[in-house]
Amino acid sequence: MAIQQKRSKRKVSGGRYKKIKKKKLYCLGSLPRATKVSETKRLTKRVLGGNLKTYLLSSNIINVYNPKTKKYQKSEIETILENPANRHFVRRNILTKGSIVKTKLGKAKVTSRPGQEGTINAILVE
Repeated sequence: MAIQQKRSKRKVSGGRYKKIKKKKLYCLGSLPRATKVSETKRLTKRVLGGNLKTYLLSSNIINVYNPKTKKYQKSEIETILENPANRHFVRRNILTKGSIVKTKLGKAKVTSRPGQEGTINAILVE
């Protein structure tokens, strides 16, 4: 069954809305990409308007911003310490925005959306 991004068929009361239009390709959605910690793998997909979207399926490299020196450094991810999106993501090594990861430079909080943007950016946490 395809995932549709449009209005629900049912009202809050439980009644049905009248059908406005058919299913269209531009209304098609997709499952979330769970970015894991391992060797870098990317997926490029054509989206609306002929644009290309890069999904990050897995990566162990992270761009860490240090607020003291005001510079970015590439670092390697060791483990995921906590994830406010879902506590089970820590066990499964899934990265999302807001995850706290342990890097070679120290603890860092992920500020990008890896499954949507194709890179992992983070800020160093004291």
